[in-house]
Amino acid sequence: MKDFLYSLLNGVFEREISNENKQILRNLINLKAVSEHKGKFYLNNGFVCGKLDISSNGTGYLIAYDERFKQDLIIENKNLNNAHFGDIVLARILRTKKSRVNAKVVQSLKLANETSLVYTKQFGQAVLGVSLKTGLSIALKATQKSLKLLQFGTLLKINNVNNEIIEVIGNINDPKSDEKISLATYNKNDKFSDECENEARAWGDVVDPSMYPDRVDLQDLDFVTIDPVDAKDFDDAIYFDEKNRQIYIAIADVSEYVSAYNSIDNEAKNRGFSIYFPHKSVPMLPRALSENICSLKPNEPRLAFCFKISLDENLNVVKEDLIEAIILSKRRFNYDEIDEILKGNQKSEISWIKPLYNVTKILRKRRLKTAFDFRTNELRMSLDDDEMIKATRFETDTSSHQLVEDCMLLANVAAAKRIRKGVFRNHTPPDLKKIYNLLDDLATLGLEYVYESDLANLIRKIQIKADEMGIREEVDKLIIKAQKKAEYASENLGHFGLGFDRYTHFTSPIRRYSDLILHRLLKANLKKDEKFYNYLLLNISNTCVSLSELEREADKVAYDFMDRKFARWASENIGKIVKCYVVENQNILIAKLDDELKGARIFVANYYAPLLSEIYIQIIQADIATAKIFGKVYKDV
Repeated sequence: MKDFLYSLLNGVFEREISNENKQILRNLINLKAVSEHKGKFYLNNGFVCGKLDISSNGTGYLIAYDERFKQDLIIENKNLNNAHFGDIVLARILRTKKSRVNAKVVQSLKLANETSLVYTKQFGQAVLGVSLKTGLSIALKATQKSLKLLQFGTLLKINNVNNEIIEVIGNINDPKSDEKISLATYNKNDKFSDECENEARAWGDVVDPSMYPDRVDLQDLDFVTIDPVDAKDFDDAIYFDEKNRQIYIAIADVSEYVSAYNSIDNEAKNRGFSIYFPHKSVPMLPRALSENICSLKPNEPRLAFCFKISLDENLNVVKEDLIEAIILSKRRFNYDEIDEILKGNQKSEISWIKPLYNVTKILRKRRLKTAFDFRTNELRMSLDDDEMIKATRFETDTSSHQLVEDCMLLANVAAAKRIRKGVFRNHTPPDLKKIYNLLDDLATLGLEYVYESDLANLIRKIQIKADEMGIREEVDKLIIKAQKKAEYASENLGHFGLGFDRYTHFTSPIRRYSDLILHRLLKANLKKDEKFYNYLLLNISNTCVSLSELEREADKVAYDFMDRKFARWASENIGKIVKCYVVENQNILIAKLDDELKGARIFVANYYAPLLSEIYIQIIQADIATAKIFGKVYKDV
């Protein structure tokens, strides 16, 4: 929609407008916001389109799609016209004597969410709903008598068009409501329709190999899965034929069970990704598929889509065969077990693991000559029976993680070579401005470097120095922050961070819809079915844009949940002094908890400290509604 609204500034022919956007065009014409001139449609003077932001005091800020507006337009609360945070809106510019351009919302063209989450709170004699996203109070479409029967803090899902109550979620004071809050805040659902569940269960629990005579039978090969210790679904398995230097990467063949455009597929497309909480997951597919018939369980025949990567004596890839197969995983390993095997502390009945690791080590070293190697710590949280924080820890990349990652990269690159258009995972180079800002930030840490056109080489030099100073992980986070986010697109643009000319996602169709689409495209390609291939590409560009948005939302849901758990912990520790380090110091100082518990963000007003500096903060407030913790500096080090 953004591209369409932007095109109206310079004029657009009707034949260039998609059916979806033609409906919006008719609406804009009815609102007298668009006119036709010589066959082109233009946005009329005095109107502006953009995305709406709303501050905690209720003032709106319109991020205009018209580049002539260098600053956000101000929209006073009375002029919001019931528009919500994140909506794409049409606004009319107001004539005022104020120095900043003011506007009034005419209509929300696209709702950020069809629903909002509020909690009940008494204001004087009235009970209103308070938005968890904005903190603004909302008059609900319900009688005061019925609202006063509810316990204060009751969580309600409301319709964003008329503020009508749709569902009672729980109570904001109950820790067991956090999961529902995080899901509802981003309009996510943890339940599947009966139709989806019945479709999934209809496939049963067992794969009968005799029913698939056209598949290549690889059950004799010693495939294994390697996953986190608490994994429920296993969508990749590997095997290494050391004698012939062939790496097999077998991926759950979800596309055999989920046809394009059926009810499960539509639901998976709307979800886009599985969401992972510390205590459970919200899967993209019904569990009868994701944790059963599709999952590559040990000692169970399973359908797989498999790449056989053949290497020469110099470990160069010489052939990449794609096989519709049946496999039988011989063993389920977790990462810790593989690490112990690689260290020599534990024996394994699988003889090829160490030889494969030695191969992937060489492949990794070769790849990192043109790619980046970031040391990132993934925050893991464990909860007690009351769903309060019990402990946190950082999970670091180990040898076992690297072994699996490099195998998956081989398969992803091989898949990308086979499609001309479809679903690519692109990562474009960073903007120069962000790189210069990064160099400024690094200079404050004693890492003084000047810009080089060979960014990979520059970043490697910075990382070597950061290693010597003992701040590698922190510096890597700053480097990652300066880069653009990887996104899905129908056309290939390469992957800057990984150093690949072509790259896609092939290895996780149980938890990523992008991979499921790709599997279908690859099967059509294998069968030389051009008609079906093109059928699968219908609206693919919009699907890729949607997937990038859904990916960010899935991440936000997971982060929101952990932020809420941290806020509940902080609410029980008001006045406590904790050790932190500074992660942001521009508009407001943000510090990360680095004490017995780790990872919580704490906001500190009216204070400045250098990035990564260690400070002690006293917790002064915790807002469970917005999932924020506030503190004041007790002392810096």
